[in-house]
Amino acid sequence: MTAVNELFNKNIKVINLGLESFCKDLKDQHVPCIHVNWRPPSEASKGLSLLEDEGIASKIEKANKEAIDRLLAAKPILIGVGQAGKVIPGMTKKTILHAGPPITWDKMSEPVKGAIIGGLIYEKLASNEEEAIKLASSGEITYDCCHHHSTVGPMAGVVTYSMPVWILKNKTFGNYAYSTFNEGLGKVLRFGAYSSEVIDRLNWMQNSLAPVLKAALEIKGSVDLKTIIAQFLQMGDEGHNRNKAATSLLFRELAPAIVKTKFSDEHKASVLTFIDKNDHFFLNISMPACKCSLDPLEDIEYCTILTAMSRNGTDFGIRVAGTGKKWFTAPCEMVKGLYFPGFSESDANADLGDSCITETAGIGGFAMATAPAIVKFVGGTPKDAINYTTTMYEITYAENNAYKIPNINFRGTPTGIDMRKVIETRILPVINTGIACNRAGVGQIGAGVVNPPMKCFEDALKSFIKKYNLK
Repeated sequence: MTAVNELFNKNIKVINLGLESFCKDLKDQHVPCIHVNWRPPSEASKGLSLLEDEGIASKIEKANKEAIDRLLAAKPILIGVGQAGKVIPGMTKKTILHAGPPITWDKMSEPVKGAIIGGLIYEKLASNEEEAIKLASSGEITYDCCHHHSTVGPMAGVVTYSMPVWILKNKTFGNYAYSTFNEGLGKVLRFGAYSSEVIDRLNWMQNSLAPVLKAALEIKGSVDLKTIIAQFLQMGDEGHNRNKAATSLLFRELAPAIVKTKFSDEHKASVLTFIDKNDHFFLNISMPACKCSLDPLEDIEYCTILTAMSRNGTDFGIRVAGTGKKWFTAPCEMVKGLYFPGFSESDANADLGDSCITETAGIGGFAMATAPAIVKFVGGTPKDAINYTTTMYEITYAENNAYKIPNINFRGTPTGIDMRKVIETRILPVINTGIACNRAGVGQIGAGVVNPPMKCFEDALKSFIKKYNLK
């Protein structure tokens, strides 16, 4: 009997490489099988060998260590509330900021266009949808991405001149970051809705919410956000799509000062009620906290750590510390998740928003293990949430020394996405996110999980090799 025949007379246990369907077929026939998620090296991954030269590798290691030291040393604090046009650098009355890498009106996705229409009506630069579209496409409006102005915005990320914004500071390095207030879920501007209900809410936020919060912070002083993030990660939040504990912690910080302001009891009660009813209120603080923590990494030569991931509903973009402020883009992926009643994948826009700055900093999808309940919102199982987090350790440089996850033995969150590891392992960062409708004016229709395109990382590697003349 040949060795092959002897083999097939035994109980076989199979390790499957390649197509996962082979593993499934074997399991259907009750053959024990383990699937290994392996792919052949890509052309781009061959360029990694140029980074392994001893002299270059030591420079990269030193740079990456410096980057992580800066990121872990960051101390984001909330210091105030201001008007976007007066505090965000480079804003004018006809400047509109948006999420993601730079894009022109003609290439914008429908939810971004919808948010811009709403922004123009809110600013009274247009009185209706028709006028807003005409102005938006006229060339009179200056469009730029939030990241170019130390700002981040969820979903469409639209910021206009009159909008109130949070002002944050990285106490360690002195840089600032900004974000608008969170409107809540459903039919809101950031998901591309612009009905009168949306505009009325924005006006209330400007005229009623912002003055109270501004006065409260003047009484309170700064709020230590690093402590809040560390706390909410041990209370079931991950800082992107689950913010219940975070919002409650912020409420506790601000409520006593709100009560001390000189506004009427009814006015103060309306503000407290709005915060209390909006479980996502902290998201628009979590995001700039991550932004101002990551920005000090941008000037580190030879560093392969990401400083930003962002999407505008058309293109996904990443930035790598060692290549500065340059964007590497590819078409956005579709989100896989759960839809609100009456909606399906056919109604969905592609991936959208600056909110994956949270994942870039090591929370959000990277910390889903600490927030198993989030799967009720984005889909999957509690085990999936743990697997998402543990897989991210494969592509990150370090574990956070302040942000700990209780149910995986208090490991620090996976921190510092390393371009090299993403390309080498073919493991992409995991992002949990809301889903916007692909028709302007509708709003949010669900939530789910998505990944960046691999092309962004491959192009970043090519640019890195070219910049440092690696041969």
